[in-house]
Amino acid sequence: MTKEKKEQVDEKEVTQEVNAQPEEVTNKNETTPTEEKKETEEPKMEEAVETETEPETKVEAEAETEPEAKAEAEEETEEKETASKPKEKEEIAEPTAETDEDFDWDALDSPKSSLSAKKREELENLYNNTLSSIQEKEVVEGEVISMNKREVVVNIGYKSDGIVSLNEFRYNPDLKVGDKVEVYVESLEDKKGQLTLSHKKARALRSWDRVNEAMEKDEIIKGYIKCRTKGGMIVDVFGIEAFLPGSQIDVKPIRDYDVFVNKTMEFKVVKINHEFRNVVVSHKALIEAELEQQKKEIISKLEKGQVLEGTVKNITSYGVFIDLGGVDGLIHITDLSWGRITHPNEIVELDQKINVVILDFDDDKKRIALGLKQLTPHPWDNLDVELKVGDTVKGKVVVLADYGAFVEIAPGVEGLIHVSEMSWSQHLRSAQDFLAVGDEVEAQILTLDREERKMSLGIKQLHEDPWDKIDEIYSVGSKHKAKVRNFTNFGVFVEISEGVDGLIHISDLSWTKKIKHPSEFTSIGAEIEVVVLDIDKDNRRLSLGHKQLEENPWDVFETIFTVDSIHEGTVVELFDKGAVIALPYGVEGFATPRHLTREDKEPVKVDDKLPFKVIEFSKTAKRIILSHSRVWEDVKRAEEKDSKKSQAGKTAKAVKSVNENVEKTTLGDISDLAALKTKMEKAEKGKK
Repeated sequence: MTKEKKEQVDEKEVTQEVNAQPEEVTNKNETTPTEEKKETEEPKMEEAVETETEPETKVEAEAETEPEAKAEAEEETEEKETASKPKEKEEIAEPTAETDEDFDWDALDSPKSSLSAKKREELENLYNNTLSSIQEKEVVEGEVISMNKREVVVNIGYKSDGIVSLNEFRYNPDLKVGDKVEVYVESLEDKKGQLTLSHKKARALRSWDRVNEAMEKDEIIKGYIKCRTKGGMIVDVFGIEAFLPGSQIDVKPIRDYDVFVNKTMEFKVVKINHEFRNVVVSHKALIEAELEQQKKEIISKLEKGQVLEGTVKNITSYGVFIDLGGVDGLIHITDLSWGRITHPNEIVELDQKINVVILDFDDDKKRIALGLKQLTPHPWDNLDVELKVGDTVKGKVVVLADYGAFVEIAPGVEGLIHVSEMSWSQHLRSAQDFLAVGDEVEAQILTLDREERKMSLGIKQLHEDPWDKIDEIYSVGSKHKAKVRNFTNFGVFVEISEGVDGLIHISDLSWTKKIKHPSEFTSIGAEIEVVVLDIDKDNRRLSLGHKQLEENPWDVFETIFTVDSIHEGTVVELFDKGAVIALPYGVEGFATPRHLTREDKEPVKVDDKLPFKVIEFSKTAKRIILSHSRVWEDVKRAEEKDSKKSQAGKTAKAVKSVNENVEKTTLGDISDLAALKTKMEKAEKGKK
């Protein structure tokens, strides 16, 4: 029964109590005919008022129950019987000063009830039994009695119905009138007297119990996909936000996740983390069992060499996955085409239907190896039978490696050009220095093996070998320009032209300079003039020289730097064993430490210019040995020699004079001679 009906019944009872007031209220025991007439009319007027207000307080017929209608009918019958009887003893006393204070004005508006206490209790019990015992803050089950685009009306057996927003049922698009739903009683009466319910809160309170139960019993549940997130989707399950991994949506790879948003699907709970209150669900698990059975049936019927139709399910860099109708197989990239391809999408595309042949399968691991190129004949079988070694072919470079290049001369037919067959040059380099992928090249067939399906090609064979006419082009004594390719401790390797290399020995770089390493004389990549000294045709090597471009200066040096000749030199380098002396005409000599001693005993320094005497000259060894100390020592020795010669001459003259006058000598002359001798000895001592 609705709230309005209850208020109507209460109003009737109040009216009856007023009409049945005690007789003590009146001052007279008898009533006049006029009063009796008034009293007779009062119940009729009250009945009319009640009849007029009844339609205004009447509620919808759908909310009334049969017990409520029966109780109301009995009450109306009793009211009519009471109103039809004349009230003989009721008198309305005129108000007096003595009775105003004792009069109960509140009871005046309340009609006197004609029901006995027992009857009233029965009616109350009958009314209360039609209502459920509802408490706030609890979850109860209700029935959907009506719904529109915004709201759902739910009857929980209370005196009024509750309204729930339709958004709380968006996970269940199949909701209809008559469905049983759980709701949470937020308030029995709000400010507007409305029963407040929430389906979302009811789901949240019981959600974890239901989720755990669903996982334990392996039940299938429904969920609403709310939005997309990293790696999958967010699903509303019993009011809990569960995670649906992208790999668990379907057995097929999903390319567009957005198509599943705002959809309701069936799931299985596969994982629950109670610590973090995380739930993982799967839709794929619902269909895997069925697919597994289909796989077994399909694999049991497979045979090697069998041709089946399939759909391209997924494309990777290493191959293509094909759906054979419940079971997947893999076509490796090498089995897609007889020719070389860089990526499978050059041959197939997603969702394309193609025929494939079964190459192999594994019953245990449920793996199936498929092939596409095997459906067409091998290109080597269709190779021109007239093709032979020595023929020239054209092709396209498809693969490059350090050791060579693979050239496709026909779809699926390739030949290898080794890097040594790309040029006559003996300097082996990478194939990238000669060719690039996609280049169109012309080559000569060097070997051809149809059984092994192998072919080797060469490019340099299309050009003349420069060593065939090496004697004519690079004869001994001829001068050429070369490019420095490499250094060794003993010389320089140079390339005169492509395929023609030579060696310049370190001793053939310069006539005059002492070179310890070729890097002191030139650099890699530099141009240098050379003279052909010798030809080794068998080993394809030339002996070259650089200093031979000039005449041998040592023939001239032999006449200039003679032994004991003195020349001015500059100290250019000092080390423990001696010094290198730069001499005129660009030649260098060597002086040992003992030959570097100055007259004043000062040490020799770099860039000092001093006179040097040649003490040794070797044209064959191209060596000049010098000495500075010999210069001043020889000068001093000569001076001493000249001094001794002068003194000896004077003594001889004196002796001769004495001998000539011996005969004339007297005792006086002997005394004079002794005095002269003493004088000469003193003079000689003074010089010393």
